[in-house]
Amino acid sequence: MREDGGHGGPEPARGAGEPLMRDLVGAALRRARLEQGRTLQDVAEAAQVSLPYLSEIERGRKEPSSEVLAAVYRALGLQLVDLVGDLHMRLRLAAAPAPLGAGRAGRPGPVPRTAPRAMALAA
Repeated sequence: MREDGGHGGPEPARGAGEPLMRDLVGAALRRARLEQGRTLQDVAEAAQVSLPYLSEIERGRKEPSSEVLAAVYRALGLQLVDLVGDLHMRLRLAAAPAPLGAGRAGRPGPVPRTAPRAMALAA
């Protein structure tokens, strides 16, 4: 068993500073839930997933199926296109070269308000 709890061979190589999809998905779910002022329990019940599992997804510990993602997003009154658009913008920001003299902590900042339009283009 790997350190992260997964099974199988070694983890695939990834680029320096490249975020894991499960971390981005979890952070996006948590942002959406907190923006609505909802609790983990409330969203877990509405999505019909266990509270511990939803918590693990939000913390980037589990990679949910597309069915679970859709259920959680429906429970939040959102669509998967909202998630895809958010992830697209964050990955683009993470991949953008840093300005000279500026350090990057490896985490993209807030998504610009143009994200909904970018979502429509990405879909």
